[in-house]
Amino acid sequence: MLTIGQLAAYVGVTVRAVRHYHQIGLLPEPGRDASGYRRYGPAAVVSLIRIRTLAEAGVPLSRIARMLEADAPAFAEAVRKIDADLREEIERLETSRERIARLAAGDSLALPPEVTSYLDRLREIGVTERMVEGERDGWILLVARWPDRVPAMMPGKLAQLDDPRIVRLYRVLSGAFESDAADDPRLEEAADIMAEMAEEAYASGETDFDEAAAQDDLPFDLMDALAVEADPRATRMLDLMRERGWARWTRMDRLPEPPSR
Repeated sequence: MLTIGQLAAYVGVTVRAVRHYHQIGLLPEPGRDASGYRRYGPAAVVSLIRIRTLAEAGVPLSRIARMLEADAPAFAEAVRKIDADLREEIERLETSRERIARLAAGDSLALPPEVTSYLDRLREIGVTERMVEGERDGWILLVARWPDRVPAMMPGKLAQLDDPRIVRLYRVLSGAFESDAADDPRLEEAADIMAEMAEEAYASGETDFDEAAAQDDLPFDLMDALAVEADPRATRMLDLMRERGWARWTRMDRLPEPPSR
């Protein structure tokens, strides 16, 4: 007959585990002998070995009691169910690993590959990392709003980078936002380029967005606010665009004409 310590050592578990199994009803707790000790016989050893084996196999403690009492067919079915649950958990963990790997990749967090390719192209034309990060966060806002629309927009956005004015715009803005001047003169040049291109797009009816997206103000309001939060010079850019007749710089919205006198 074994004490609780001897039982635990024989089976390879802790005394604390044995007491926990007693508390949750997995292992019957024997009475005390004349000397005041609880003594465990061979049946208790076998039961504890079975409990330990099932627990180490990943069976939840809440299921072990039923499995210990099950006949062979019921035991096999319980094992099959546990195996299916473990497969689902493995798949969930694999998905989590893939997401964690994307976190390490930086740009690919919350963005489709079409957008990350666009960001890489910006780096290739000399856009600073600070500007690229701002673009990335803006695209995250758009993708969250229009997950199905954004990938279809990217071929057109990539084609725009063949326009020397767009390249110049990004480089000018990169330099201005890297400077210490709150009113860097390059912001004026950037606003002139954007206003010129906005006039052309407005006249031709071309837009990066379909009609439904073009009427959705919230993502553009958020992108404007994001830019201002990131750098106060974004407020200056908004003012410069308004001076040129445009309400914002994330989407070309023309300001209404002032009433004639």
